[in-house]
Amino acid sequence: MEAYTSFASVYDTFMDNVPYEKWGSYICSMLCKYGINDGIVLDLGCGTGTMTEFLAGYGYDMIGVDNSEDMLELAMEKRLKSGHDILYLLQDMRAFELYGTVRAVVSVCDSVNYMTEPEDLREVFRLVNNYLDPGGIFLFDFNTDYKYREVMGDCTIAEDRGDCSFIWDNYYYEEEQINEYDLTLFIREAAAGEGTGQLYRKYTETHYQRGYTLDEIKELLQSAGLIFREAHDMETGREVSEKSERICVIAEESGKEI
Repeated sequence: MEAYTSFASVYDTFMDNVPYEKWGSYICSMLCKYGINDGIVLDLGCGTGTMTEFLAGYGYDMIGVDNSEDMLELAMEKRLKSGHDILYLLQDMRAFELYGTVRAVVSVCDSVNYMTEPEDLREVFRLVNNYLDPGGIFLFDFNTDYKYREVMGDCTIAEDRGDCSFIWDNYYYEEEQINEYDLTLFIREAAAGEGTGQLYRKYTETHYQRGYTLDEIKELLQSAGLIFREAHDMETGREVSEKSERICVIAEESGKEI
């Protein structure tokens, strides 16, 4: 699983169209629906900590796990500004370890799609079940096979934000259900003196994600010991359809392995 490196510094800039506040409110309402109004919550694949901060603002005791040191540095800068008591851990979600159990685990912005092998995603689900309190809730979203195949497909996206710009070349390998995106970044160097600050440095990164169907996700949850409870279209909040691009899933802890 590729860790964000150079992209981390501009991640929030290019993710400013993500409705974090709306998603945070939705996640909080779903947790409350299952009786989780407070307590410890793990944000798995927390990135720069935007959602972690939102949930901390709702009163949850947050832990954030991510395998990108660069992303976590930005998350800790946000923590310094907010004053929230958030524990951040540099760990791979396929092998994360906690000091005890938590009331809920959340994972947003298609973090689980980085598990390109179903066996790896099953292991993530197994660990989640292991670290959940009895009856605890796992809430996560994922990009569907339909989105990668029919919406993103083989396309190129480019954005210019002044201080930074990117070219995103996307390729979807339908038979393998693997989405590849090659990022070319141009980031303005910090000004060091008079007449400077117009130098842009080029970076490249390649990331891979797997497109899953809801049926595949359900099967992996069950085989990992979790109970599937419900799913919604993350964009509309309605029932899942064959054209749903991002799906939110709620699963429940169902006992530990002896």
